Amino acid sequence: MSFEFAIRFVGAVVAAMVGWQFAIILADTSSQNYLLYVFTISAGSFGVGLLLTPYVTTKPLSWARSRVASMPAQDVAAGAIGLVVGLLTATLLALPLSMLPSYLGRFLPVVASLALGYFGATIMVAHRREVFQLAGLPREWARGKGGQDRGKVLVDTSAIIDGRVADISHTGFIAGAMVIPRFVLAELQQIADSSDAVRRNRGRRGLEMLNKLQKESVAPIEISDVDVDNTPDVDSKLVRLAKNMRCAIITNDYNLNRVAELQGVKVLNINELANAVKSVVFPGEEMVVRIIQEGKEFGQGVAYLDDGTMVVVENGRRHINNEMEIVVTKVLQTVAGRMIFAHPKAPHPN
Repeated sequence: MSFEFAIRFVGAVVAAMVGWQFAIILADTSSQNYLLYVFTISAGSFGVGLLLTPYVTTKPLSWARSRVASMPAQDVAAGAIGLVVGLLTATLLALPLSMLPSYLGRFLPVVASLALGYFGATIMVAHRREVFQLAGLPREWARGKGGQDRGKVLVDTSAIIDGRVADISHTGFIAGAMVIPRFVLAELQQIADSSDAVRRNRGRRGLEMLNKLQKESVAPIEISDVDVDNTPDVDSKLVRLAKNMRCAIITNDYNLNRVAELQGVKVLNINELANAVKSVVFPGEEMVVRIIQEGKEFGQGVAYLDDGTMVVVENGRRHINNEMEIVVTKVLQTVAGRMIFAHPKAPHPN
């Protein structure tokens, strides 16, 4: 018997007992169908309890646990303080409310406790910046709700497989902790176990890069068990988790980058970083390159700079596998990166 079924069964029994009591109160004892009426109400209550018990017990608790686990410590502290203040206020109101006649005196104190506890927690979390500032706490504790947790960044599967994130972390540019959720590791393992050879090699490379990260990274590496319910897609989980934690995502996935930006989540795109730190080249600048292959157009040669920038040299095909001096004529920025067009510095004899 699973735990969820046991909870369902207990809830169904409790619902059946409640239904039995209500049926006894409402039914006419002199009626010939008295027992049938009571049994029908009890059986119906049992069925309703069997179906709805998880939605009022385990599922809300699971949702609350995942939210609390992904919340910053400041939000948890603020919510706890607001809850205590709300319950204390409800305690002060309990005595006058209990003096109300009939059922009002019984139920209103409970309703007031639930309502004031909820509103106290939510209002405190929403205005914790002002409250913490008035209390004289450090600025990082007073960071507003819209602020981001700069101490952590989520790492996407594509960034791990790419491998450059290991070099970036080793330089110390990432100051906070790099958080890798378990569902990202599960996706990486699934890719590594794929029957497709290309996907399998990419997954194994990702596992090697993750091992390198854990051994060499200057930034702390955290493996997080936090998950997002009712969201099967890994990218959607990352975006929702980043919103809950108010932190950024490291990726080189174009689609994830756009979806996250549309939902207000900050993205640290490795490809954009690589393009930003490439050498600045201007038209008219001279340099020496090594032609390594033919270009698409007739007579063109292709070379690459140390940072991976492609250089297309007019009339460079004849100099394949040789170095030559060139003059830059145009620099083109494309979606794939930066391209440089050039021609030989001086004409060469045929």
